[in-house]
Amino acid sequence: MDLDLTYPALSDLRAKAKRRIPHFAFEYLDSGTGRELQVQRNRDALDAVLFRPDILPGKIDPDLSTHFMGADYARPFGIAPLGMSGLMWPGMERILAGFAQEQRIPYGLSTVATRLPEEIGPIAGDMGWFQLYCPADPEIRRDMLARAKASGFTKLVLTVDVPDDSRRERQRRAKLTLPPKITPRVIWEVLSHPQWSLGTLREGSPRLRLPESYLNQTEARSSLAHAGHIIRGAPGWDTLKILREEWQGDLIIKGVLCTDVAKRLMSEGVDALWVSNHTGRQFEAGPATITELSSIRAAVGPQVPILFDSGVASGLDVMRALALGADFVMLGRAWHYAVGALGKAGPGHLMHILTDDMKLNMAQIGAHRLADLSKRLI
Repeated sequence: MDLDLTYPALSDLRAKAKRRIPHFAFEYLDSGTGRELQVQRNRDALDAVLFRPDILPGKIDPDLSTHFMGADYARPFGIAPLGMSGLMWPGMERILAGFAQEQRIPYGLSTVATRLPEEIGPIAGDMGWFQLYCPADPEIRRDMLARAKASGFTKLVLTVDVPDDSRRERQRRAKLTLPPKITPRVIWEVLSHPQWSLGTLREGSPRLRLPESYLNQTEARSSLAHAGHIIRGAPGWDTLKILREEWQGDLIIKGVLCTDVAKRLMSEGVDALWVSNHTGRQFEAGPATITELSSIRAAVGPQVPILFDSGVASGLDVMRALALGADFVMLGRAWHYAVGALGKAGPGHLMHILTDDMKLNMAQIGAHRLADLSKRLI
């Protein structure tokens, strides 16, 4: 099969993944919150970022390798952390972490992944980043940090845009619980997706393994209800100060949308800002992430490392973010669609799609280097 002809775009991978993943799991991956207006707002705002084409630029063969925060990466994009990753496809964390190490792009492991840092850190190697939902218990927090560090994770990503749950109505309509309750509907969905089901039998039921490791055996039987309390820390500015002292390494703050907050974060000693609205999964009535990016860049200056996510669906979208001030772009859902569609072959094909799209579009606008992108904005 010629993957480039069968699955030429991320939308094709998404459509295939939707057929191969049980409905309750796909809804967790794919849904936003409310009427999903924020999801559409992200898409519309990205589409509104335009470049001026060029002619007679000569041969264009851009180098997409990127030096970012002291490390060399093969591309200016990476794999964002996504909670319950292994629910979408059995073994997802291992597949993506191994791919990231092989291809030299960053991989983010979530606090609420289905595998432990000790399992995934050695696979990701020096490409591993650990994303933290900060626990209220300081002893648990310190132990999580120690385990992440000992497992080889090089950067800590503190997610700050989840002060509470969001309703995510699509997930509720899909009757999603974690772990899934055994109902006739769930049994049918599992039986009608045999590859997912057989893989899940091999991997074990998707669970919040890191939070669960701090519970006793009785509490762990109701994974989400009890393990969820472990990560409901409601961190404040004082928490950030403590975390900055406790983590000896790069500290990235994920979920930044305000210039004043961005400047204060830098004064508190963080190392990088991650501009994100959680891809519309948390709050429906906020701004599109891409519309805030350039003002945040202007507020903190050219030297502060900035990452971007939220709705990136193509190499052209990566270019848009880089042109408006991001140094690095992260995708979460996209990699999970790819694995859900094609298994272990999925990440490589998605990387090809993104790379080819970037190179061809850079030729269209006469951009020989990534640094040229901003000059071609309209």
